Amino acid sequence: MNAPAEPPAPVSPVVFEAEFVSGLKKIFEEMISFNRVLGLEITAIGPSLACARIQMKPDLVGHFAYNRIHGGVISAGLDAMGGLAVMAAIGARHMDEAPGQRLRRFANLGTIDLRIDYLRPGIGEYFDLRAEVLRLGSRVASTRMEFCGPDGTLLSTGCAAYIVS
Repeated sequence: MNAPAEPPAPVSPVVFEAEFVSGLKKIFEEMISFNRVLGLEITAIGPSLACARIQMKPDLVGHFAYNRIHGGVISAGLDAMGGLAVMAAIGARHMDEAPGQRLRRFANLGTIDLRIDYLRPGIGEYFDLRAEVLRLGSRVASTRMEFCGPDGTLLSTGCAAYIVS
């Protein structure tokens, strides 16, 4: 009788270098001017996941009577987060390259499809955004995103496709 097969060795999680993480933050928080207007602050970056926060401010109001955030802020924020998650996934795929070389891959990234579903009014002092990569292909990446209120309530969802080559 054959001996039972040994379980596969656990895959070690990808740990990004501080240089790569700070480079992604600089690109997304500082170098993309519109993200600065939104006040997008990255709170976490993983191999296929990105999280951020947007503080509510008067410049982001879409409905003055309710102090509701503008739908365009939600859409732009989720699009940015999907792109950031894809960049993190690309970075994880190419860990054999230097951090600076992986960051240059951002130049090839572009949104090719974006869908946003507005589920509830965006009212709150801040909003948390989350994006995950569902599939990273050689030419196209697919993502799913969430836009939540301060209490964690899901306010909007999104899905997008990005060209990566």
